[in-house]
Amino acid sequence: MASLLAPVGRVLLRDVALDRLRTAIVTGVLAPGEVIKDAELAARLGLSVAPVRAALARLADEGLVESKPQSRTRVTPLVPAKVRDAAAVVRAMHELAAREAVPRLVEDDVAAMRAANERFRAALAVADVDSATEADDDLHGVLLARCGNTAVLATVERFTPAIRRLERQRFGTDGGHPSAELHDRLIAACAAADADAAVATTTEIWTALLSELEDDPREP
Repeated sequence: MASLLAPVGRVLLRDVALDRLRTAIVTGVLAPGEVIKDAELAARLGLSVAPVRAALARLADEGLVESKPQSRTRVTPLVPAKVRDAAAVVRAMHELAAREAVPRLVEDDVAAMRAANERFRAALAVADVDSATEADDDLHGVLLARCGNTAVLATVERFTPAIRRLERQRFGTDGGHPSAELHDRLIAACAAADADAAVATTTEIWTALLSELEDDPREP
């Protein structure tokens, strides 16, 4: 994880800085509440301050960092109520994606979802949170890509990082990810071109996550 803040090459500097810093926050390399300084981050990344400031501005828009004028910038503390709000929005977007994508799926799409779920299952077996998360994204990403709705994609991209922080910190792979069996049901619905069943299973996946976020002892 320390390599996330290693120097980067001079290509797409703002985007690289954004990706590195977002991942560092989501995975806890930069902890909730940690004070961060753009000059120090720029030095660690081997960049000038400008692309790092641009990345931090984007992360502030995503709710992952917060700044006070003439004061400090810090990683936004985890607030379960805000994570629940974000999760409810992302759930609605995934439901819409399933509704719109299922009629457009081809055989290769379903095969890609099955392959992703096998990787997901294997990652859970060895408690590999990073690989499980990547496989989960790949599986649902098939539906997001096929739905053809750019607003859905933008909304999911905007709110998912905030959800992932709490998933990783509190649940790990056991509680923070939907089960491979639920994925199996989603894939079966997609293979059968049953949009209603795909939407219902998507709802079940996200409802399970939302239920885990209820009554969090850290709730302010």
